[in-house]
Amino acid sequence: MDYSTPLQHSTMSQTKLTTEQLLRHKLDLLLRTGQLLMESAADTNRIMRNMKRTAAYLGLPEEKLHIYVTYNMLMVNLSDAEHSFSKFQRCEKHGINMTTISLISKLSWRAIREDYSLERYEEELEKIKNRPRNYKAWQVAIGTGLACGGFCIQFGCDWVAFVYASIAAAIGMRLRGKLNESGVNPYMSIAAAAFVSTILAWASMFLPVHWTNTPLHPLLACALFIVPGVPLINFVDDMLDNYIQVGATRAINTFMMMAAMAFGIAFFLKISDFDLNQFQSIPIIPHHPYWVYAVAAAISAMGFSMIFNIPRRLLWVVALGGIVAVCTRNFVNLGASNGNIGLDMGLAIGSFAGSALVSLIAVKAVHWVHVPNHVLSIPSVIPMVPGVLMYRALIGFIEMNGVVGEVTDAVKFGMASGLTIMCIALGVAVPNIFARRLIAPDRRKLLARLIEERRQRGHFVDLDAVAPAQEPKA
Repeated sequence: MDYSTPLQHSTMSQTKLTTEQLLRHKLDLLLRTGQLLMESAADTNRIMRNMKRTAAYLGLPEEKLHIYVTYNMLMVNLSDAEHSFSKFQRCEKHGINMTTISLISKLSWRAIREDYSLERYEEELEKIKNRPRNYKAWQVAIGTGLACGGFCIQFGCDWVAFVYASIAAAIGMRLRGKLNESGVNPYMSIAAAAFVSTILAWASMFLPVHWTNTPLHPLLACALFIVPGVPLINFVDDMLDNYIQVGATRAINTFMMMAAMAFGIAFFLKISDFDLNQFQSIPIIPHHPYWVYAVAAAISAMGFSMIFNIPRRLLWVVALGGIVAVCTRNFVNLGASNGNIGLDMGLAIGSFAGSALVSLIAVKAVHWVHVPNHVLSIPSVIPMVPGVLMYRALIGFIEMNGVVGEVTDAVKFGMASGLTIMCIALGVAVPNIFARRLIAPDRRKLLARLIEERRQRGHFVDLDAVAPAQEPKA
C-alpha cells in the first residue's frame, strides 16, 4: 500500500519535472557546443570528440548517448529501455573561425577540471559565441590581398606584379564581404568577387608605365582567396574518418564555390575578349631563390590566417609553418627538368612531404602554444592548395568549343589538382592520426578519472529519476 500523503506526491512530481527540465537544458548546451564547432569549420572527428567530452562534463552517460552530425543539423538522444530524450539543432551560418575551435576545446577540458556549474558553462559558451573577430574587415581585406600576392610570387612573378595582384585581391575580398553583409547569395558574391578581382588585375596590364616583367601572373593569383582550402581538407578528413555524409556535403559545397569562381573568371574572359589559350598557358613554374619562396609563403600563410580568424599571437607560428610547408614542397617538387634545384619528384609528392612535415611539427608545437593541431597545420598548408589548377580545369570545361585537346587539358588540370589536394589532406591527417593514437590512452585515462570524480559527486544523469513525458490533457 502507498502511505505517502498528497503533499509528498506533489513534491516528488515537482522534483521529477525539474530533473527533466535540467536534462533538456544539458542536451541544449551540448548541441550549442557542437553548433559552434560545425559553424566554425571544425572537422567532424573533432566535433564528435569535443561533444563527447562536453557530455562527460554535463553528466550524460556515454553508453546511453547518441550523437548524429550532418552539415546543417545536429541531433542528440539520451535513452535507455524506458526513456528517450532527443533534441535537434540547425547549423546555418557556416564560416571559418579557428579561435572558436580552440576556445571550445579548452572550455570542454576546463569545465571538467574546475567543476563548472551549468550557469558558468553557459556563460562561457555565450562569450565564445559573441566574441568579436580578431581582425577588422579592412585588415582581413589587406591580409587577403597580400596572401594572393604571395601566391603570385610562388608562380614566378616579380614584386611589382605582387603589388598588382594584392590590390586586385583586396578589393575583391572587400566586395565579397559587403555583398555577404547585404544578404546576396554567397555563390553570387563569389562570382562577383572573382570577376572584379580578375578585371582589376587585367587592367593593370594597361598602365602607362610597365614596371613588371610578368604582367599576366596577377590574373592567376588575384582570385585565389576564394579557393575553399579548409573545406577541401575537411572533406578529405571526413571521408578518411568515415563520416561520408558530412564529407560529401562539404565536397559539393566546395565544388559550388569553385564553380562560382570559375564562372566569374569565365565571364571576364567573355567580355574582355582575352585569349583563353593565353590565360591557360601562363607559366606557373617559378625560378626564384628559396628565400623568396620563404617570404612569399610566410605572407600567404599569415594573410589566410586572418581570414580564418587565427589568434593574433599565433601569426608568427603559422608563418613559420607556411615557410616549412612551401619550401619543402618546392624542394621535393622542382628539379633539373624545370631548371630548379630540388628532387624533381612532382607536385603531389612534394605537397604530401610539405604538409606531413608541418603536421609532425604541429603535433609537438600544440604543447607549446596550447591550441588544437589543426589550428596550426591547416593555415600553414593553405599556401600549397592548387587553386590555379582547379579553376583552370573548370574554366576549360566552361569555355569548351570542340577543339581537339580541350577535354584532355581540362581533365589533366582536374586530376592534378585533385591528387594534390588529396596528398595535402593526407599529409595533414596521417601524422595527427598517429599522434592521437599515441596520446589517446593517457587522455582517456585522465578523462575517465575526471568523469568518475564527477560521478561520485552526483553530477551524472539518472534516467530513472526522470519522469516519462506526459501527454497534455484535452
